[in-house]
Amino acid sequence: MSATTAAQAIFQLTGLQASPFAQNSRYVGIDTGTLTNASGQTLAYLRRRFVPPATAFAAIGQHTVGQGERLDNMAWEFLGDPELYWRLCDANGAMRPEELEQTGRVLTITLPQGVPPVSNA
Repeated sequence: MSATTAAQAIFQLTGLQASPFAQNSRYVGIDTGTLTNASGQTLAYLRRRFVPPATAFAAIGQHTVGQGERLDNMAWEFLGDPELYWRLCDANGAMRPEELEQTGRVLTITLPQGVPPVSNA
């Protein structure tokens, strides 16, 4: 039995849903739906993802964008994964990633949504 088949079997036994998205995707955990069109064809679609307000994130730092900096490289530097660029977008209220690549823009670096800051107490 392959690892993929074994994982699918575990999900079926436990009633859990496997996500079609990677764990670092902004869409992981978003439900899918189906729609039957006029010709009877059933189409699958991804339900809408609502972007959380910037206030939903705990800030851990700031970064001033330098000339030529790319968002994927900044995500690698601050979040450890270039594919997490979308977390920088969410935390800084940007609908388009290129908005965050403007020289001189100050970006807020945050923890993932729902993760509270650690107290030094």
